[in-house]
Order: sequence, then structure tokens, then C-alpha cells
Amino acid sequence: MTGILDFIATVHPYDSLKRDELARVAGFFSRRSYAAGETIYQFGDRLAGLYLIESGHVAVSDRHGDSVSKLGPRNSFGERGLLRDGTAVTSARAVDDAVILMLPRDEVTRLIREHRTVARFFDRGRGVPDRGASVAMLKVGELLSGKPVACAPDTPIIEAARRMRHAGVSSIGITEQGRLIGLVTIRDMSNRVVAEGLDMRLPVSEVMTADPVTLAPGALGYDVLTIMLERRVSHLPVVENGRFVGMISQTDLTRVQAISALGLIREVARAGDVAQMTRVTARIPELLVQLVQARQRHEVVTRMITDIADAVTRRLLDLARQQMEPPPVPFLWAACGSQGRQEQTGVSDQDNCLILAADADADHPWFADLARRVCDGLHACGYVRCPGDMMATNPRWRQPVPVWQGYFRDWIARPSPEAQMLASVMFDLRPIGGEAALLEDLQRQTLEAASRNSIFVAHMVANALKHRPPLGLIGGFATIRSGEHRHHIDMKHNGVVPVTDLARIYALQGRIAAVNTRARLEDAGTRGVVSPGGARELIAAYDVIQTARLENQAHQVKAGRRPDNYLSPADLPDFERSHLRDAFVVVRGMQSAAGHGKGMLG
Repeated sequence: MTGILDFIATVHPYDSLKRDELARVAGFFSRRSYAAGETIYQFGDRLAGLYLIESGHVAVSDRHGDSVSKLGPRNSFGERGLLRDGTAVTSARAVDDAVILMLPRDEVTRLIREHRTVARFFDRGRGVPDRGASVAMLKVGELLSGKPVACAPDTPIIEAARRMRHAGVSSIGITEQGRLIGLVTIRDMSNRVVAEGLDMRLPVSEVMTADPVTLAPGALGYDVLTIMLERRVSHLPVVENGRFVGMISQTDLTRVQAISALGLIREVARAGDVAQMTRVTARIPELLVQLVQARQRHEVVTRMITDIADAVTRRLLDLARQQMEPPPVPFLWAACGSQGRQEQTGVSDQDNCLILAADADADHPWFADLARRVCDGLHACGYVRCPGDMMATNPRWRQPVPVWQGYFRDWIARPSPEAQMLASVMFDLRPIGGEAALLEDLQRQTLEAASRNSIFVAHMVANALKHRPPLGLIGGFATIRSGEHRHHIDMKHNGVVPVTDLARIYALQGRIAAVNTRARLEDAGTRGVVSPGGARELIAAYDVIQTARLENQAHQVKAGRRPDNYLSPADLPDFERSHLRDAFVVVRGMQSAAGHGKGMLG
């Protein structure tokens, strides 16, 4: 008992329990030794409880015998099947002599019901945030923007004013050895210095508000609002462990409350030129941070960010047409890639094309001019040109409907590696501006033809398995080994892309018209393309992966860096790292099922 108690006290989430509760839980664990090669459970077995490795290693494989992961001490396994219907969705065997602890299912259920930390640990889709979250519910530390501006108490007033002007702020903290002793605002400079004709060479301590009220980073925006209203102040210093770490002003609150996707879209719609739109899109990273901090679901965040890209594209189309002759024939500007799927994040290039009416002359200079104007404008607004030249400026992707029909027909009939790659991109087309009807028949015909061609679908499945989740051999992550992103994982190509590829396969098999990944997965489960349980597992895994990706990008923006898709697992708390690993295990299992022609897990 004592040995088990001491061991689980070092394992999350049990380490969050109070000592008496921890002792109670330890009493429910049983211990068993397994010899090297011995089976712990097999796929489909009824699980007695949750397994925890005390010593040794365990190999976990899917229903087809394909390796899922190799786990070491302190790792749990069996929870997915246990918490779903009580039957194993994987198989497990001891790699070497191992000692395994087992916690009965009823006790696991009780812990999840009574302890929020435990529930969060086992909730792979941890992600049902408060959709109504506002500035009042954000933490003060999340409202801070930029480094604090401070000076010593003997600093001349004029120098303090210059520092405020240079930093573009309306207040300055007065500190001694990092400790806040006072505050001076722009209003103080006006009322106490200028209005009184005070000598600007006097020390700033002469006009500061001494020992101002402060808040800690963990306080809520609600506390800021309350203090500002009650005390009639417009600035609140933020202090952590006695040190001045930032300043919250009414301007900060207004900025957070004012910025919204709808507000940015409204500004884009009114923009008179590309320069004005560029100033709007420059605020998208700030919007990303706000949405992530407000705990909006990832599909809401990416939809809002994509809506802005759509608005920019449509406005560029409008501005171009105002300066050009009328189009010779109807056309459609369509987006593919992440914009087509409505899944853009803080990092997005452009993937687009022009679909022209059947009788169009693809070589007409009008369409080339339109493509150049819009793609150049998108690039200026931060949507960089596609490295693979999948843009309307490429004549190949600026063609009449019959040519597009021929493209898809050839890709389906002769699924070469290039055809698979192109089809993967172009199956995500979505109308943005122009005649949407030009795409409707094309999509319907393509889905029907693709779903009937089993050889093409098999090639698409093989192509989808090229991007593998970043799982290592011993229960950890397979990180990048060298270069700028050493010890990181690529959350796009090894995280999100494997799921979007699977969802696209399900869409082909089920003739699902949706292009959004989550919508495809939901429809696939409803229509029986995959089992309902498999669909739920994969959706939950996708939620974890996309949420971690967005949270990492928001963290990068707050740190003053350009957001990218590279995440260091070592920077994650234990329980988040465990959830992410489990999500990748689910994706690998679904890939294995697709590769064996089953398309389901369980």
C-alpha cells in the first residue's frame, strides 16, 4: 500500500489529490507482474479497469496488430476503451518484465465525477470552453500587452514624459529595484505638471501617486472593471511577487472588447485600397489571442479568421472590377486549402483558382489581370503566395468548367502521385466571389465519379497515410531532430493534416459535400462511413490537436513572435502533453484502420 501511495503521488492527475483522498485511491489499486512478451489484454477484451505502468515497458497495438506506441513507467493505458464502452480498442503486451497497477473502473468513474483535475485529464476533448467568455472573465495576465514602462523615482519629470512618448503609453511605473512605489499617468502630467507650471527637471516622485492599488496577474478582468469604477482610476499596475510586471489601462479593456471578427470584416468591406486592408489584417494575430484566451472552440476561431480572409478576397475582387471593364463571361473565384475548409489560423498562405463559364477564353487578358490584382493584394495583406503556385495567377488554375471537369476526370482515372496531391487540394474548393453555380455541378459530378472508383480511393488512402502523427517508440513524441525547430513537432503536417486527409477520404467514400474537416467527420459518423464511436474518437482527437496548435500560436503572438506551426512538447504541462499524445494515438489508429480498408476503430 505504502509503495503504491508513494508512486501515484508522483503521477498526474493523482498528484493533484489531497493526501487522504490519495491514500483512499491507493487502496483500490492492485499490482500484478507480467513477464516479457505476456499479453495484458487483447482488442475486444472486457477491461477491468485503468492500467498504470509502475516499472517496465508496454507495447500497445491496434486491432490489426500495427504498433501504436511503446509506453514506459508512469504512463496509463486502456482508458479510451474503458471510458467508452468498457471494451479494449487496442491490445497491450509487456515488452520486458513489467509491474502494472490497475485501478477498477468504478473508482476511475468516481474520481472523474468528483475531481475536476482528474476529469480534465481524462477528457481528451477538454475543450468545451465558455462560449460566453468576455473581458470580465479573462485573467489580468492575459490582458497585458507589451513590457512595462518604468523609471526610478529620481528620474526628471521631462525624461519620464519622454519615455512614455517613446513607448506610446499613457502611464509609467515608478520603481525601486523592480518594486513598484508609485504611478504617473498622462493626466498627472497635465494636471500636476503643466497646469501648475512645475519645473520639468524635478524628480518624477514629486508628482507620482504613491503606493497605488495593484492587482496580481491571476486576478480577473472583472476585478479591473470593479476597481476602475469604484476608485475612478484609468490605470492599474500589475504586480507579481512584489515586482512590477505590467499596466492595465481603460484603453486595453476597450481594445480587447472592441476587436472582433465582425468589426474587422466591417472595416475590410469599407476599405478603399489595399493599404487600408493591410492595417486591418495586421490585427488578426491580436484577434487570435483574444479568441483563444476567451476559450472559444477551435472551429469557431478558425471560422472567424477565415471569414476575414473571405472578406478581404471579396473586397479585392470588388476593387479590381471597379477599375476594369466588365468581365467577358461569368466566373467564380474559389478558395481551396485551409481557406476552402474554413480552417485558417494565424499562419496562412493563399490557395485559390478561377472557374470560368464554359464558353470562356482562358487566355483572355481580363482574367489574368484580375488574378494578378487579387493575388497581389492578398499577399500584401499577409496571405503569402502559395509555394506550390496553386493560385489563379497560374494559367493552369484559371480555366473554363469543361477543363476543370477534365482535370478531375483525369486525376480519378490515372491517380499518379501528382494527381493525388492535386486532388487533395482541389477537393476542398469553396466559392468566394462570383457565380457559385459554376462549382455546384462540378463538385457533385466529381464526388460521384471518385466514390465509384475504388482504385482512386485506394490511392487517396495511401496518399493520406504519408503524413504520420509524431509518435516515438517509447510513449513519447517524435520531434524534429535538427535545425531551427529541433525538439519541436510540426502541428500542421504531422498533427492536423493526417486528420484532414482522413476526413477527405471519408467525404469521397460517403459522397459528403462538406469541405470543413469537422463537418466531414460528423457526417461520416452519421452516414456510417466510419463507426459512430470511431468518428467521436477522431473528432475528439482533432479538437485536442487543433486547440493545442492555436494555443501555441497565441502564446507566440503574446511573446512578440510570428506565429508558426511548431510546438515544443516539453513546454506543455504533463496532462496536456498526455492528452496530445493520446490524440495522436487515436489518429494513428484511424490511419491504420483506413489502410486496412475498415475506416473505423471499434
